Amino acid sequence: MTLDEAKQKFIHAWGGLGTKWGINKTMGQIHALLFIAPDPLSTEEIMDTLQISRGNVNMNVRELMDWGLVQKVYKTGERKDFYVAEKDVWKVAKQIVKERKKREIEPIIELLAELEATKADGDAEDYKAFMDSVANLKHFTENVDKSVDKIMRADENWLFENLLNIIKK
Repeated sequence: MTLDEAKQKFIHAWGGLGTKWGINKTMGQIHALLFIAPDPLSTEEIMDTLQISRGNVNMNVRELMDWGLVQKVYKTGERKDFYVAEKDVWKVAKQIVKERKKREIEPIIELLAELEATKADGDAEDYKAFMDSVANLKHFTENVDKSVDKIMRADENWLFENLLNIIKK
Protein backbone atom coordinates (compact mmCIF):
# COMPACT_ATOMS: atom_id res chain seq x y z
CA MET A 1 0.00 0.00 0.00
CA THR A 2 1.35 3.43 -0.89
CA LEU A 3 1.44 6.33 1.56
CA ASP A 4 -1.36 8.11 -0.34
CA GLU A 5 -3.51 4.97 -0.23
CA ALA A 6 -2.83 4.57 3.49
CA LYS A 7 -3.77 8.22 4.15
CA GLN A 8 -7.02 7.86 2.17
CA LYS A 9 -7.88 4.66 4.03
CA PHE A 10 -7.24 6.37 7.37
CA ILE A 11 -9.31 9.44 6.43
CA HIS A 12 -12.20 7.27 5.25
CA ALA A 13 -12.10 5.07 8.39
CA TRP A 14 -11.80 8.02 10.78
CA GLY A 15 -14.76 9.67 9.08
CA GLY A 16 -16.82 6.56 9.69
CA LEU A 17 -15.69 6.36 13.30
CA GLY A 18 -16.55 10.02 13.79
CA THR A 19 -20.21 9.18 13.42
CA LYS A 20 -19.83 6.94 16.48
CA TRP A 21 -18.67 9.83 18.65
CA GLY A 22 -21.33 12.25 17.60
CA ILE A 23 -20.07 14.04 14.51
CA ASN A 24 -20.86 13.68 10.82
CA LYS A 25 -18.65 11.73 8.41
CA THR A 26 -17.24 14.80 6.64
CA MET A 27 -16.33 16.42 9.94
CA GLY A 28 -14.48 13.22 10.88
CA GLN A 29 -12.68 13.14 7.55
CA ILE A 30 -11.56 16.76 7.90
CA HIS A 31 -10.33 16.02 11.41
CA ALA A 32 -8.45 12.96 10.15
CA LEU A 33 -6.84 14.95 7.33
CA LEU A 34 -5.72 17.70 9.72
CA PHE A 35 -4.59 15.14 12.30
CA ILE A 36 -2.19 13.43 9.88
CA ALA A 37 -1.07 16.59 8.06
CA PRO A 38 2.48 17.60 9.00
CA ASP A 39 1.65 21.29 8.45
CA PRO A 40 -1.47 23.45 8.79
CA LEU A 41 -3.83 23.21 5.81
CA SER A 42 -5.87 25.93 4.11
CA THR A 43 -9.54 25.66 3.24
CA GLU A 44 -8.55 25.15 -0.41
CA GLU A 45 -6.18 22.29 0.44
CA ILE A 46 -8.91 20.58 2.47
CA MET A 47 -11.40 21.09 -0.38
CA ASP A 48 -9.01 19.66 -2.95
CA THR A 49 -7.97 16.65 -0.89
CA LEU A 50 -11.47 15.62 0.19
CA GLN A 51 -13.31 16.85 -2.92
CA ILE A 52 -15.87 18.82 -0.92
CA SER A 53 -17.27 22.33 -1.19
CA ARG A 54 -15.96 25.44 0.54
CA GLY A 55 -19.19 25.73 2.52
CA ASN A 56 -18.88 22.15 3.71
CA VAL A 57 -15.28 22.75 4.80
CA ASN A 58 -16.13 26.01 6.56
CA MET A 59 -19.15 24.58 8.39
CA ASN A 60 -17.31 21.46 9.56
CA VAL A 61 -14.08 23.25 10.50
CA ARG A 62 -16.13 25.68 12.61
CA GLU A 63 -17.76 22.73 14.37
CA LEU A 64 -14.36 21.06 14.94
CA MET A 65 -13.14 24.32 16.45
CA ASP A 66 -16.23 24.38 18.71
CA TRP A 67 -15.35 20.86 19.82
CA GLY A 68 -11.81 22.08 20.61
CA LEU A 69 -10.21 19.61 18.18
CA VAL A 70 -8.98 22.09 15.56
CA GLN A 71 -7.47 25.56 15.74
CA LYS A 72 -7.10 28.32 13.20
CA VAL A 73 -3.49 29.37 12.73
CA TYR A 74 -1.96 32.23 10.81
CA LYS A 75 1.01 32.14 8.50
CA THR A 76 3.01 35.30 8.06
CA GLY A 77 2.41 36.84 4.65
CA GLU A 78 -0.66 34.67 3.92
CA ARG A 79 -4.19 36.00 3.67
CA LYS A 80 -5.76 32.55 3.82
CA ASP A 81 -6.92 30.83 6.99
CA PHE A 82 -5.02 27.69 7.94
CA TYR A 83 -6.11 24.95 10.30
CA VAL A 84 -4.32 22.44 12.47
CA ALA A 85 -5.63 19.56 14.59
CA GLU A 86 -4.43 18.64 18.05
CA LYS A 87 -1.83 15.88 17.53
CA ASP A 88 -1.78 14.50 21.10
CA VAL A 89 -4.17 11.52 20.99
CA TRP A 90 -4.78 11.64 24.75
CA LYS A 91 -5.86 15.30 24.52
CA VAL A 92 -8.09 14.48 21.53
CA ALA A 93 -9.76 11.63 23.43
CA LYS A 94 -10.30 13.78 26.52
CA GLN A 95 -11.76 16.59 24.41
CA ILE A 96 -14.18 14.20 22.70
CA VAL A 97 -15.25 12.80 26.09
CA LYS A 98 -15.70 16.34 27.42
CA GLU A 99 -17.93 17.33 24.49
CA ARG A 100 -19.99 14.15 24.64
CA LYS A 101 -20.47 14.67 28.38
CA LYS A 102 -21.71 18.20 27.74
CA ARG A 103 -24.04 17.09 24.93
CA GLU A 104 -25.30 13.77 26.30
CA ILE A 105 -24.77 13.25 30.03
CA GLU A 106 -25.45 16.73 31.40
CA PRO A 107 -28.82 17.16 29.63
CA ILE A 108 -30.10 13.81 30.96
CA ILE A 109 -29.01 14.73 34.50
CA GLU A 110 -30.96 18.01 34.17
CA LEU A 111 -34.00 16.17 32.85
CA LEU A 112 -33.92 13.60 35.65
CA ALA A 113 -33.60 16.34 38.28
CA GLU A 114 -36.67 18.00 36.76
CA LEU A 115 -38.57 14.70 36.74
CA GLU A 116 -37.84 14.17 40.45
CA ALA A 117 -40.26 17.03 41.14
CA THR A 118 -43.15 15.07 39.58
CA LYS A 119 -46.22 15.06 41.84
CA ALA A 120 -48.40 12.00 42.34
CA ASP A 121 -51.70 12.58 40.58
CA GLY A 122 -53.10 9.15 39.97
CA ASP A 123 -52.23 5.54 40.53
CA ALA A 124 -49.83 5.35 43.50
CA GLU A 125 -48.21 2.16 42.21
CA ASP A 126 -47.60 3.68 38.77
CA TYR A 127 -46.17 6.81 40.40
CA LYS A 128 -43.84 4.78 42.62
CA ALA A 129 -42.61 2.68 39.67
CA PHE A 130 -41.92 5.83 37.65
CA MET A 131 -40.12 7.60 40.50
CA ASP A 132 -38.04 4.49 41.28
CA SER A 133 -36.99 4.30 37.61
CA VAL A 134 -36.07 7.99 37.58
CA ALA A 135 -34.10 7.65 40.83
CA ASN A 136 -32.21 4.57 39.59
CA LEU A 137 -31.37 6.19 36.28
CA LYS A 138 -30.30 9.41 38.01
CA HIS A 139 -28.03 7.48 40.38
CA PHE A 140 -26.46 5.57 37.48
CA THR A 141 -26.04 8.70 35.34
CA GLU A 142 -24.46 10.66 38.20
CA ASN A 143 -21.97 7.82 38.74
CA VAL A 144 -21.13 7.81 35.03
CA ASP A 145 -20.69 11.59 35.20
CA LYS A 146 -18.31 11.30 38.17
CA SER A 147 -16.34 8.57 36.39
CA VAL A 148 -16.03 10.69 33.26
CA ASP A 149 -14.83 13.62 35.37
CA LYS A 150 -12.16 11.39 36.94
CA ILE A 151 -10.99 10.19 33.54
CA MET A 152 -10.79 13.74 32.22
CA ARG A 153 -8.67 14.82 35.19
CA ALA A 154 -6.43 11.77 35.00
CA ASP A 155 -3.25 11.48 33.08
CA GLU A 156 -2.75 8.83 30.42
CA ASN A 157 -0.67 6.46 32.58
CA TRP A 158 -3.20 6.43 35.43
CA LEU A 159 -6.07 5.52 33.10
CA PHE A 160 -4.28 2.67 31.34
CA GLU A 161 -2.89 1.29 34.59
CA ASN A 162 -6.38 1.17 36.11
CA LEU A 163 -7.95 -0.29 32.96
CA LEU A 164 -5.35 -3.08 33.00
CA ASN A 165 -6.15 -3.81 36.64
CA ILE A 166 -9.85 -4.05 35.80
CA ILE A 167 -9.18 -6.36 32.84
CA LYS A 168 -6.95 -8.65 34.94
CA LYS A 169 -9.73 -9.22 37.49
